[in-house]
Amino acid sequence: MANTPQSKKRARQNERRNDVNKARRSRIRTFVRKVEEAIASGDADAAKLALQAAQPELARGVTKGVLHKNTVSRKISRLAARVKALQA
Repeated sequence: MANTPQSKKRARQNERRNDVNKARRSRIRTFVRKVEEAIASGDADAAKLALQAAQPELARGVTKGVLHKNTVSRKISRLAARVKALQA
């Protein structure tokens, strides 16, 4: 349990950051899920548009410190490859 004023403040800050980061991760997962659903349905145009919408959202996750740079790079690469294969 936090005892000093500083540790109490840090606990409050951590709680707030946790809520914000949780919302960000959830939002990112929603965008990725939309791309995967479009791929599963076989709609190449919808998948391409969904990927274009998801890419900046994933990149924002990196700048905000929610996700690691390499993780996002890998996810975008794999989604892009699947979308490209769908269009071919």
